[in-house]
Amino acid sequence: MRTVHITASTEYDVLIGEGLIDKAGELTRKVVKPCRCLIVTDDTVDELYGDRVQISFSYAGFDVTRFPFPAGEASKNLSTLSDILDAMGAAELSRSDLVVALGGGVVGDIAGFAAAIYTRGIRFVQIPTTLLAAVDSSVGGKTAIDMPFGKNMVGAFHQPSLVITDTDVLRDLPALQLSNGAAEAIKCGVLNDPELFALLESGDWLDDVDAVVERCVAYKRDVVAGDEFDTGNRAFLNLGHTFGHAIEHLSHFTMLHGQAVAVGTVMAASAASCPGEMIRRLADCMKANGLPVRCDYPVTDLARAALSDKKRAGKSITLVLPDVIGKCRLEKVPVTDLPRWFERALNTQEALEL
Repeated sequence: MRTVHITASTEYDVLIGEGLIDKAGELTRKVVKPCRCLIVTDDTVDELYGDRVQISFSYAGFDVTRFPFPAGEASKNLSTLSDILDAMGAAELSRSDLVVALGGGVVGDIAGFAAAIYTRGIRFVQIPTTLLAAVDSSVGGKTAIDMPFGKNMVGAFHQPSLVITDTDVLRDLPALQLSNGAAEAIKCGVLNDPELFALLESGDWLDDVDAVVERCVAYKRDVVAGDEFDTGNRAFLNLGHTFGHAIEHLSHFTMLHGQAVAVGTVMAASAASCPGEMIRRLADCMKANGLPVRCDYPVTDLARAALSDKKRAGKSITLVLPDVIGKCRLEKVPVTDLPRWFERALNTQEALEL
């Protein structure tokens, strides 16, 4: 088992290894004394792992209740949040009790947000069941729900007490979910880790998934330690997201987050006027992992959708732009210039025949 220690307002470990899901209760008991516990999950994950995780926590001495909700981004809303809070109240959770988020990014985000606001904050444990959640959203303390006016627009910073990543679960994921998570791992490679990027280029890295998760989490650890509340260099983690969130929004969230980030990362490199060889290499890496690299939305629609991005600050927005594989820069641009950035990206991709 690999362990990455996170230093933030709450210090905690990210545990990475095989067979951990059936040990989740035992592992949690080492950091949280047995108490009342609500497992929040979605109906897809519940069918696969709900019973095993509940049994694990019960054997470890926790008084367990389980609450599944319909799977999918469409459930990441105020209505579902209200249902989770009602379930927490019905389970008579107090400030000394625990929420367990069992699932992908949607589950982790909304269960973590519920934990952040219930009785002004209770502890929660993340058990990510997707690669995307394992390498990104389960670590760092960002929790949120979507609103009609934008993705992740209502939320809170609330660090987990523990993250448990069972890599056997990740290896059993469908190809689409693996590729969805690979986009965030590739993003880490572009930001800071050329060796990780090289590992991912072939698309044949599943035997090394423990190392992939560890490297991504270790990088995010270092970023979060220096900027927990996203006021400075944590903005680097938004590589591909300003472009990608606009694409997600225009697709009405039919495009998976990782797919949108993949397109957005290639667009960021294209908009930054990176050398054609580098853009092609980045695009080829995305394609090798089953990810798209282009979108067909008009420039004006993309720019308009990007204006709802929560990273917008008044009349400007900070773009994350690659220079080379392993190094990026932040560039603050006026929102009125966004159409020009989107147009440059699409024109470059057209010229390169991506």
